[in-house]
Amino acid sequence: MAKKESTLAIERTYNVPLRKEYRKAPNWKRTPKAVVALKEFLVRHMKSEDVRIGNDVNRLIWQHGIQNPPHHVKITAKKDDKGVVMVSLFGEPKKATTEQKKAKKETTKAAAKTPKVAPVKKTEGPKVEA
Repeated sequence: MAKKESTLAIERTYNVPLRKEYRKAPNWKRTPKAVVALKEFLVRHMKSEDVRIGNDVNRLIWQHGIQNPPHHVKITAKKDDKGVVMVSLFGEPKKATTEQKKAKKETTKAAAKTPKVAPVKKTEGPKVEA
């Protein structure tokens, strides 16, 4: 049975303003409010209720603790054909798919099977004094 490949319906980059929302919360609840504000922003702009924030974005928001989240976060949001929105940091390298990993593994195995020939060292003959 062949696997069905999922295609990305929408991929967008946003610079999400968080300060206006988390300033409404008390100091000890600012970062959780920033996460909620990020999700609300994406629900509104990507037209989907299922928003999943990646670990890299979550760590960036929580980097300075619960009282001091960043003012803005630059993200890339990808919405698939099922309506699931995946959020990652802008500029993060894309992860290789399983097919790409398998192809890379096969090429390294093929390279390992080929015999390696040691380079021939040139030896100098006896020195003749003139």
